[in-house]
Amino acid sequence: MQNRVNMKNRHVIEAMGKTKVVIEDGKVIYVGEPSVTYCPLFMKHRGIKEITSDEVRENVEFRMRDFGMCGPNRDMRMPDFLTYGVSELLAMAVSKEILDAAVLVADGAGTVVVSDPELIQGIGGRISGMIETTPIAEVIQAVGRENVLDPDKGSIDQFNGTQLAFRLGHRKVGVTVAKAEDARMVRDGFGSSVMIFAVHTTGADQKDARLFFETCDIVSACASRWVREEARSLALLQVGNKIPIYATSEDGKKLLEMRIAQLGGRKESGPEDPPRPLL
Repeated sequence: MQNRVNMKNRHVIEAMGKTKVVIEDGKVIYVGEPSVTYCPLFMKHRGIKEITSDEVRENVEFRMRDFGMCGPNRDMRMPDFLTYGVSELLAMAVSKEILDAAVLVADGAGTVVVSDPELIQGIGGRISGMIETTPIAEVIQAVGRENVLDPDKGSIDQFNGTQLAFRLGHRKVGVTVAKAEDARMVRDGFGSSVMIFAVHTTGADQKDARLFFETCDIVSACASRWVREEARSLALLQVGNKIPIYATSEDGKKLLEMRIAQLGGRKESGPEDPPRPLL
């Protein structure tokens, strides 16, 4: 068995533009080509007009410097950032005791169970799609070792993470999923005891987009063409005009309505400004 001292601290994410990025031992060692070249959120918050590999590298390195992403100095807490981001919705649901906890994916920990709203936001509001991660002792400690599915390997497994949440005594749990099949497994396994939030849906085909709407409570459009198409007939409520968020169940609709009320009735109206290209 390889000595852990000699193992690389390795993290693989899909960053802005659905761009594969590999970070090893605190350095960005690989940046792929973006699949999406324009994102309205990065234009609004970072002034990025065109997503290129160089822009992705610069943004990832900024996040590593700014809040310690994928490192031992990771800042784990954060207030609201986006009006209708999934992490904001989850944090609100836990703070209002609609949910007891959220099952998330954290850089430096893998699948985790979190019941602190600021920790939910700090983990989920700052990272993109997490494909692979290596455990970081400081992150594990911040989350609580007992709340990490696999503190020795940092495994990403939302179904088993949901099982962990219920073993910890939580009764109503929010779960983020990036794969439609994971959504189906979680719904089949836990029924109405979970609220399922589809994230990082860019590239979902029509079958997967339909499955998200059939199994989830909240679906983020990201840069998905098919999620937007399915939403025309299946969404119960939409908020956001840059990256729409859809309610796909009555529970999801109530959650979005609560967030609208919390924001003083603001639904982010205005002309649509979708990512380009939609995939």
